[in-house]
Amino acid sequence: MSTATPEVGARRGYQYVVLRCVPRADREEFVNVGVVLYCEDQGFLGCAGHVEAARLAALAPTLEVGAVQSALAAAEAVCRGEAHVPALVRDDRSGGTVLGARFGFLSAPRSTVVRPGPIHGGTTLDAAGELERLVHVLVR
Repeated sequence: MSTATPEVGARRGYQYVVLRCVPRADREEFVNVGVVLYCEDQGFLGCAGHVEAARLAALAPTLEVGAVQSALAAAEAVCRGEAHVPALVRDDRSGGTVLGARFGFLSAPRSTVVRPGPIHGGTTLDAAGELERLVHVLVR
């Protein structure tokens, strides 16, 4: 394993999950509402999304769109490490990176209306730009 620093302008590996709104798990239907992207080499963890109220209403007419928007806002707060998020994702005591711990928290399976899909990966020169591209392709 090489310990050499990657060259400037080199593509960096990243991981991402798509955040899905799953109003009724028994029907196995969902709408993509956001993306969380983590690139360790660039020190980047970000979340972006878009809630299309009409699409959600077609799938689940009684779903509160505000709750979905709040869940996305909470994921963004975890990415930023804001003071009101749980301490386990603000500080990593396991020896890993703090951003890696936050990504692990956000990508862990859960039984909520907004939940992560499987982890995917790729390479990029610009993690923030890649996040916006993924949101455009997978969510909008």
